[in-house]
Amino acid sequence: MPEAIKTYVRYVDGFNRVVGRIAMWLIFVMMGILLWSSVSKTFFNPSLWTLEMAQFVMTAYYLVGGAYSLQLDSHVRMDLIYGRWSPRQRAIVDAITVFMLFTYLIFLLIGGVSSTSYALQYGETSYSSWSPYMAPIKITMVIGIFLMFLQTTSIFFKDLAKALGRPIT
Repeated sequence: MPEAIKTYVRYVDGFNRVVGRIAMWLIFVMMGILLWSSVSKTFFNPSLWTLEMAQFVMTAYYLVGGAYSLQLDSHVRMDLIYGRWSPRQRAIVDAITVFMLFTYLIFLLIGGVSSTSYALQYGETSYSSWSPYMAPIKITMVIGIFLMFLQTTSIFFKDLAKALGRPIT
């Protein structure tokens, strides 16, 4: 593989590793919000913002952490035949099927950018009684999808190199 591709893989993997490890802590932020929700409903006036904010944090958690999950290959996979194949056969199939993921992520990214543009242009808010602006979570969504696209490209290069018998380490 050319040195530029190896550098790309190294930087994308490193960046997504850092972002993913930071995103892992968002689960504790969400737990804190939900704990406050329980306490405020029990002892004080219930907070309007807690449920929706917990949903926003959870969305950021799985979208921004998605690229790291792809990197670790920790997603769910139907392993009826795949597990019996050699690592080289798996790499060949993965290098071919990754184009379906590219297509999916491109459509998600186009839709996300369009939705974010709309939210920014018109000051879109949620329909709840709290009515927060939607732009921050939509920007987070676009960033997460873009990071997954970059990581998918990195995975493609690694699978291609493995299929050619020259794995990128």
